[in-house]
Amino acid sequence: MQKTVALGPLVLKNQLFLAPMAGITNLPMRIISREGGASFAFTEMVSVNGLTREGQKSFDLLKSSPEDRPIGMQLFGDDPEMLAEAARLVEEYGELIDINMGCPVRKVVGTGAGSALMKDPQKVGRIVRSVRAATKLPLTIKIRTGWVCGDDTFLEVGRIAQEEGCDAVTLHPRSRAQMFEGKADWSRIGELKSALSIPVIGSGDLFSAADAVGMLAETGCDSVMVARGAMGNPWIFREALSLLAGEEPAPPTVQERLAVSRRHLELFAEFAGGRVALMEMRKHLSWYSKGLPGAAQFRAAVNRIESAPELIRAMEEFFDA
Repeated sequence: MQKTVALGPLVLKNQLFLAPMAGITNLPMRIISREGGASFAFTEMVSVNGLTREGQKSFDLLKSSPEDRPIGMQLFGDDPEMLAEAARLVEEYGELIDINMGCPVRKVVGTGAGSALMKDPQKVGRIVRSVRAATKLPLTIKIRTGWVCGDDTFLEVGRIAQEEGCDAVTLHPRSRAQMFEGKADWSRIGELKSALSIPVIGSGDLFSAADAVGMLAETGCDSVMVARGAMGNPWIFREALSLLAGEEPAPPTVQERLAVSRRHLELFAEFAGGRVALMEMRKHLSWYSKGLPGAAQFRAAVNRIESAPELIRAMEEFFDA
């Protein structure tokens, strides 16, 4: 059954969110996912250094539109005062602030941000306290289980965040050392849910509608955050809502794949211009075509195309075939 989710004063119409993904969850991707059934979405992660130094590129990542609201703005950094200042700067751009404490990539953890913060729960407390004092917007954090396997700090970090005024915690149940290898241990999400009174959002290995519904049932989490499973597959949200309603989900037809791919291209062109749209859609079309006959040849052809009309013709020929 479909349920609403309350993150502080923000009430969302269902339990299905689009995760923040660097270079992927820009405005066109968010709109496509919302039209597919997601009730909430996050920006790509935004550097507090860029925001506080008036970097226009950082503010550009916060661009939204009426059909893209409500929106969560994900910030990353390691300094409590700079994170608080960034929170003040972005208040007018969205409805919720999320602090990334889970990104495992080297250039992020090398600055002390992302999942490097899992090594210092007390610093997490200082960050949440500072940001909570700086904004009235709902405040959440996204974490991993810890820095390395066996060094599990997620329960301590979750309790500290709750005590300091966090409105929800998202857990991707892998350590930083695991990156995206192995299998996400969903039981850890259940442990965190049992330990906290604020909402817990589950993430990790959600590649199908059945996965999303299974995580909700298995862990008791309040909502799920779909990441890689939504790439080229915005229908994952629609299908999960059908399963939650006790209905048989309808997979996308080939005609739907073409229609949504074309809309995605149009949104990119409107949002960022034709050249950027062409370059960006190359990777998205590799996901939209996944599993269909001739997908490898289609991806190779798309990567050589240099104009939007030519790209549309290739899309129509491929999907019609």
